[in-house]
Amino acid sequence: MSALSDLRVNGDRLWSTLMETAAFGGTPNGGICRLALSEEDRQARDWLLARAKEAGWQTGVDDIGNIYIQRNGRDPSRLPVAIGSHLDTQPTGGKFDGVLGVLAGLEVLRTLDDKGIETEAPVCLINWTNEEGARFAPGLMGSEVFTGDMPRETAWSRKDNNGISVGEALKAIGFAGGEKAGGRRFAAMIELHIEQGPILEARNIPIGIVESAKGQLWFDGLVQGRESHAGTTPMDLRRDALTAFAAFAIEVERIARAEAPAGVGTIGVAHIRPGSRNTVPGSVCFTLEFRHSDAERLEAMRRAAEAAAQQISADRGVRIELDCIWQKAPVTFDPNVVAAIARAAERCGYDFIRMTSGAGHDAVAVAKVMPTAMIFIPCKDGISHNEAESATPQDCAAGASVLLHSVLELAGVSA
Repeated sequence: MSALSDLRVNGDRLWSTLMETAAFGGTPNGGICRLALSEEDRQARDWLLARAKEAGWQTGVDDIGNIYIQRNGRDPSRLPVAIGSHLDTQPTGGKFDGVLGVLAGLEVLRTLDDKGIETEAPVCLINWTNEEGARFAPGLMGSEVFTGDMPRETAWSRKDNNGISVGEALKAIGFAGGEKAGGRRFAAMIELHIEQGPILEARNIPIGIVESAKGQLWFDGLVQGRESHAGTTPMDLRRDALTAFAAFAIEVERIARAEAPAGVGTIGVAHIRPGSRNTVPGSVCFTLEFRHSDAERLEAMRRAAEAAAQQISADRGVRIELDCIWQKAPVTFDPNVVAAIARAAERCGYDFIRMTSGAGHDAVAVAKVMPTAMIFIPCKDGISHNEAESATPQDCAAGASVLLHSVLELAGVSA
């Protein structure tokens, strides 16, 4: 490894690919709208596979649309080392969330080819399907079908707001692959990602080594009240779904603040019906999520929200329903993979800190079936899920170089 200590990725080439692929779903404000299994997602997927075929690497697609691009090693009996992330974005997403991990993985494979380096184990780049969950809920779909946490049939049946199912969308863009998801096995996986928070930038540190990730609870919620005339229904006789929802939202904030800083709570979507200015709202549909690094405290947040829903329902004559549609326990990443990343950062000469991820990632989902860890790089002002999301070429290259050296250690290098 000492002979390769000066090896770095081609940062200019990595940046060029980030800017080139930003055209697939590019928005007027400089962001990306590339929802899972959309036409824009198809364009990015086709571009990625074209680069793999140009290089002569092996490719495969499974039945949830996960893409596998494998560069063979000297020893075919060894399990591949996996790298990658996702190409889909939020409706108003940026140029780096997810796609950085995929394109940095591409750059690692290209660098190995450029330098004629033969690894002992194969190296496999993965694009996981529907990490974001913006079009089809829940997120982490491709990785959770891979692990068996979500049956393929369940994933295929999920529909977007236009009634199109995942299965239909996969077929429409030509990515309902022939492989069975979960049929491949890997020695380890590393995912490179922007931090999506402000810590690294504030400390002027280029690399975060992620040791763990917060658990999550996702709910679909409903407040059912009664529609009535806004001018003739006295205030004390109303069953106003919106004011009940507002009271519940304040309780969610109180619950989350009581668990700060490790715990957070968010209501990200709310739809008021019937939506007339002179009708007392009859219902509110909403989403709710809680996150916490401690499993017991996460469960306490759930219980507190359920108790608040019951109390507000009784006080205001409404019915509040909370349906938990997805949950993920807190995850501790593999210490050996974490240590390999730390040694890689040291070889590259980059300062680093150890971190917990507040966001969900495909690496979190697959940690149950393979040794896994993550690398973070800074993003400007900690902003993500936003068209203004930004990272520097230098930080992107630094993260990719640490990924490269991590792969070299885990996959081994032929003498």
